Formats: sequence, structure tokens, C-alpha cells
Amino acid sequence: MDIPALSIAMSMDKVNTEWGLAMMKNTLDNAETVSADLTKMMEASVTPNLGQSIDVRL
Repeated sequence: MDIPALSIAMSMDKVNTEWGLAMMKNTLDNAETVSADLTKMMEASVTPNLGQSIDVRL
């Protein structure tokens, strides 16, 4: 393989690696946001007796 082709291949490999890392960071940020929102929803919905009984009238 000649030098210019090797340089292009290495450059493309670097771009692909950086793109992959950016996508993983984006996914991690999204997961953290979702988990924080889920935690807030769970904390807000703490009602110990809710759902313990069902009133059924026929």
C-alpha cells in the first residue's frame, strides 16, 4: 500500500472512531436524562395505599 492510501485509510479510521464515540456519548446522555426523569416520576408517585383495592359495582 502506498503512503497516500495509507494516510486516507488512517484518516477514515479516525473519523469512524470519533463518530462512534460521539454516538456513544449521545446515547449515554439520553439514558441519563431518561433515568433522571423516571426517578422524578417514581418519587412523585409514592402513594402507599393507591391501587390496593378496587371498587366494583354491578
